[in-house]
Amino acid sequence: MRWHHRAAVGAHRYVRLLRNNPDFARLYVAQLISFAGDWFATVALLGLALELTGSSAVASLVLVLQTGPFFIVSPIAGILADRFDRRRILIAADVARAVVALGFLLARDASSLWIALVCVALLSAGAAFFEPTSSASLPNLVDSEDLPAANALIGAAWGTMLAVGAALGGVVAGLLGRDAAFLLNGASFAVSAVLIVGIRRSFRATRGPSAGGASDGGPGGRPLTSGVGSLREAVTETAALVRSSRMIGALLVTKATFGVGMGVVLLLAIFATDVFRAGDTGIGILFAARGLGALVGPFVGRRRMTGGDAGLLAIIALALGAFLLGYALLPLAPTIALGATCVFVAHLGGGTQWTMSSYGLQRAVPDAIRGRVFSFDYALVLMATTISTLVAGILTGLIGPAATLYVLLGAAAVSGVLWLAWTRPLRVAPVLGGPARVHDDAPPG
Repeated sequence: MRWHHRAAVGAHRYVRLLRNNPDFARLYVAQLISFAGDWFATVALLGLALELTGSSAVASLVLVLQTGPFFIVSPIAGILADRFDRRRILIAADVARAVVALGFLLARDASSLWIALVCVALLSAGAAFFEPTSSASLPNLVDSEDLPAANALIGAAWGTMLAVGAALGGVVAGLLGRDAAFLLNGASFAVSAVLIVGIRRSFRATRGPSAGGASDGGPGGRPLTSGVGSLREAVTETAALVRSSRMIGALLVTKATFGVGMGVVLLLAIFATDVFRAGDTGIGILFAARGLGALVGPFVGRRRMTGGDAGLLAIIALALGAFLLGYALLPLAPTIALGATCVFVAHLGGGTQWTMSSYGLQRAVPDAIRGRVFSFDYALVLMATTISTLVAGILTGLIGPAATLYVLLGAAAVSGVLWLAWTRPLRVAPVLGGPARVHDDAPPG
């Protein structure tokens, strides 16, 4: 009964936030819809690539193109997010992606598959403007006491729509054809843009000095530079902030630590089609399990985050263990149902660490530079993910999917051990005071 009571209290907090803050609710629903469209298209496109080419390397290229352009564009996107109207950046990114998404309809055979690949790259570039800008804006769209709950909901939105979108995407692609999935993807971006147009609350903090250090100045009180030409200065400012705070540095490399092993996501499509013999529907099932884990993870992590900086990092460490354990058991699963359970456990950890590290950065970093910091955060994880996915595509053809999976997990385990060693002083004796201190203002939900 006590567990049910705590769950009811936690659920009420999230419902109240959505009901009382219509601006946040619009952003939340917009992301739900666009995430669903993304996964409809991803499942259909992975199936199309494997069907037309029979090559795991081509399938890996699809996932690489979902991350590589993001990594390249994100530094510039971060500068723009700190210089210009963030609402307009989000709307422009959605409108552009709605048009680009229709290009998938032109990929009809192996000779025209390149068109779909170009569209994947362009959508990735558009996401580089949307995702970090949205994360940087979130603390300004909710009250400070609602920020943990808002992060859990946004983190769960990605997982929810991965679970629902991937599962339905596999069904839609199988029953109605892949074109239906591609059309729904384009429509999702258009609906997202319309919802964001209606947000009235400011996407930027009120300018001026504050206790948290959020002002028009960068680290050390220097005035912020302007223009795309200030890329070097933006990187320098971000690096200075990291050097001033071990905690910010630890949070910035958290996602990248997981990214070292994220090439395993490519293997989900290969396990579904070649190991479990389940085709597009199998791809949808495994990606849905990934999404379900990412859905539940943020709420589990939020309920356990009670120890300030040390508690935050401890939850991330446990999340890494869940990620490694879940994928280590995947090749041993005799059925796709058990395989999906393994994937769920792995991404229960992945979803937890993503949300917790984002929350920590939002609390620690001043608004005036938050866009660049989140762009740098996303760039690091996507660089690691891109390299990991390329390695997965190459190794799968040489040594098979199971051996490739264990190679990637080994690399992720080494990265995790290094991260644990580096963050040990923060977990054992967290530093008090300073702008990098991450507080836990809300009680566990």
